[in-house]
Amino acid sequence: MTEPSRRLTPVVRLAPAKINLTLAVLGRRPDGFHDLHSVVAPLALADRLSVAVRASGPDSVAVTGFDAGPMADNLVVRAIAGTRDAVRGAWPGAPSVPPSLAARLEKRIPVAAGLGGGSSDGAAAIEAALEAWGADLPGEQRARIAASLGSDVPLFLAGGMALIEGRGERVTPLPDVRGDRPGVLLVTPSTSVSTAAAFALFAAGGVGSGSTRLSSEHLASELRNGLSGPDLVVRAGVLASANDLALAAAAIAPDLVPFRRALTRLLRRPIGLSGSGPTLWVLYPSLAGAQDAAAAVAAAAGAGELPRGAAPPFVAATTIAATTADTSSADRPTEAAAEATH
Repeated sequence: MTEPSRRLTPVVRLAPAKINLTLAVLGRRPDGFHDLHSVVAPLALADRLSVAVRASGPDSVAVTGFDAGPMADNLVVRAIAGTRDAVRGAWPGAPSVPPSLAARLEKRIPVAAGLGGGSSDGAAAIEAALEAWGADLPGEQRARIAASLGSDVPLFLAGGMALIEGRGERVTPLPDVRGDRPGVLLVTPSTSVSTAAAFALFAAGGVGSGSTRLSSEHLASELRNGLSGPDLVVRAGVLASANDLALAAAAIAPDLVPFRRALTRLLRRPIGLSGSGPTLWVLYPSLAGAQDAAAAVAAAAGAGELPRGAAPPFVAATTIAATTADTSSADRPTEAAAEATH
């Protein structure tokens, strides 16, 4: 294995976006969080993270693209620090401490959009740091580091379709869709929805929809039984309404409602919400179909046919990504003690 000080090229990892195909909120837990049942699909749209060993100085991260927010809150820096603590004394350079890393993050995923970009960056940083140091950790330990960063981070270690339960710390890999991969249109309007506020508003309003839980359980079962990409697209009408946070998101960001209605009139297809939003997703049989739709949405936004916020919406065409992780543990959930908040 290459010594970190001799590595000539940076370690590169892609950090994929995700969409929640279903999101059932099962109720409030004693710790104040909510139990979830959500089927999540990773996307080909991804941030790009590269890390290299630094000769001196602290860990650092340079960000291009979308603004990732204050460096003190950046999950890449926190993930590197947490991973260093976990491998201290158990890496090729022990007993010395693993060296500092310089990270470069190309942000292609909108921030605070319900696409999990920051969480995915944190998971990618764990894996990149381990490779840069020539170190290794068991999957359970990686999951604990991920959970300490945030409730959504562990799911990105699955490397493919996954079922998330608990507050997000229980992640069960699911099989890929068979055959052709669905195209996915993403439209993020210029509005903001706080995830914490959405959960608080949901809690004040009562319990989730039993039909959402049934839809979520049914989709997970169908994927285990070999659901095809085209069949997933056929189910979009049911899945588009299987999000228990949709009403809370609409109450927090009322402009999301007319925007979604206008998008429905334009595309004439079922439109779902990812997480607490504000990103809306639409499934197509192919990437080409999603690209055509993206062009139509961009044209409509430019012509003023969609409600306009402070800025034009983010519009992207992508696909559901193929599994990249070891699937030998499929159907065995990974659990970790989560410490972060929704």
